[in-house]
Amino acid sequence: MLRNLHIRNLALIREVDVDFQEGLNILTGETGSGKSILIDSIGLALGGRVQRDLTRGSGTSLTELVFEVKNADTVRALKELDVDVEEGAVLISRKIQDGRSVIRINGETRTASEVRECAKILIDIHGQSEHQKLLRSDRQLELLDEFGGREVAAYKEKTAALWKEWSAVRKELGGEEMSEEERLRRMSFLQFEIDEIREAAIAEGEDEELEKAYRRLSNARKIAEAVEEVHAATGYEGSGSAGEEIGRALKKLDAVSGYDSDLENFASQLAEIESLLNDFNRDLSAYASDLSFGADSFEETESRLNLINRLKAKYGRTIADIMESLRQKEEELARLEDYEENRERLKKKLEVTEEALRTASAELTEERKKCAVKFAEKAVREFADLNFARADFSVEFSETADYTADGRDHVEFVIATNPGDRPRPLRQVVSGGELSRLMLGIRTMFAGSDPTETIIFDEVDTGISGRTAQKAAEKLAQLSRTHQVICISHLPQIAAMADTHYGITKEIGTDSAITNIQALSEEHSVRELARLIGGAEITVNTLESAGEMKEMCRQYKQSIL
Repeated sequence: MLRNLHIRNLALIREVDVDFQEGLNILTGETGSGKSILIDSIGLALGGRVQRDLTRGSGTSLTELVFEVKNADTVRALKELDVDVEEGAVLISRKIQDGRSVIRINGETRTASEVRECAKILIDIHGQSEHQKLLRSDRQLELLDEFGGREVAAYKEKTAALWKEWSAVRKELGGEEMSEEERLRRMSFLQFEIDEIREAAIAEGEDEELEKAYRRLSNARKIAEAVEEVHAATGYEGSGSAGEEIGRALKKLDAVSGYDSDLENFASQLAEIESLLNDFNRDLSAYASDLSFGADSFEETESRLNLINRLKAKYGRTIADIMESLRQKEEELARLEDYEENRERLKKKLEVTEEALRTASAELTEERKKCAVKFAEKAVREFADLNFARADFSVEFSETADYTADGRDHVEFVIATNPGDRPRPLRQVVSGGELSRLMLGIRTMFAGSDPTETIIFDEVDTGISGRTAQKAAEKLAQLSRTHQVICISHLPQIAAMADTHYGITKEIGTDSAITNIQALSEEHSVRELARLIGGAEITVNTLESAGEMKEMCRQYKQSIL
């Protein structure tokens, strides 16, 4: 769950630090006090787009989120994204300076897309944009499949695997479409390339040996001169050569070694040096004798190396790549030689895979339709609790133009919100306020199975009041028994239901306005409710009404424990 939100130098906020609690967290404040900035700052930290009006001047803006993570499945899902839960927590921060931003998870820099993937596991934010998604068919299909759980998931997995196989066969068959002239031209070209590689008769490691030989041959004179000089310097023939000087020194030591045993040791060591030098000089002489730097050998090596490099430029960076290219070309040539036979084979394979896909898609559709009946029944009950007492809701199915990884289902949520109305697609019927309530009802349907621990609602109370507002508050309370819920509201019915109530205020200075937020005590919470009930003037009556409202909500929450 979201334990802490820290914001610095963002829009109207100079610096705030908020500790959120379990259960239902409600944020209230005057219009224009900056309530939406809090939600925007959370979205910003989670990889949202940076809006210019959010940053304050040229300073550094910062927003940080601390999530407490205990659920083993959540820890495992984060691990798959290479995010470690350190001491039961995950820290996500975003710093913005001079138009550039850096996002970090546990201190490690991450991309915005990586953070958004992480956010999907940790938190679910429902604002106006999320409500609008509910109007899209693809989102409705996602919700239906999510409601179906493991049963639907098993059919989806089978369908997706068959669709992948079917798509690959269809693509291969489409790639085989060519005229006889194209086929013969392609075969001729392949044969030329195959012959070119085969005739080269290259071997693994040959290029390395050739490059070594080429370096030696291209530096032949330098090598010969150096070897000759070193042989002379370490031999016994030239005046002042190492061998001659060491031999002379050894004779002098031998002449006096009988006078001191230490000299015998020195003489022995020098004898070993002379022996090593003699072996070195003999080996170097043999190397010099074997040196061959003929022009023919150099040209042959250079020509062979150029041939291999040309093949590398055409068929791969290494000899192994070239040989793999040869294998692929031989396979393609074989397919083209048996073109008609191969096409018939692919057509039969496509027929078989398409039939399997058709069956799997039909089974998936059948399972979804069973699920849709239960989904609609449960949705109607949830909607009734939100003052859609006589709503008629169902899920209609139609077929997509072609197969997809999700089968062939196009679904449409259909609703009539009033008795006697003709059911119509959700996108044609509901207002913004109705859509917010419907989303709350649907969200409550998934309360027991949704692994996301934190849910944020923004604008959930749009266009509602009175009894409907009370019903929405009760839904939020129910949802908060299994999730941490954070909700911005301007309605006293919802604020009274809070387990933790936060007040948002705006201080007007001479040249700026600053937003502050703090958790309210019981007394201050009642006064804030009184303000929401009665407006700017708080009276004894509004305070009494606020107290009664808090008590009623307390009793309701006790009843659903």
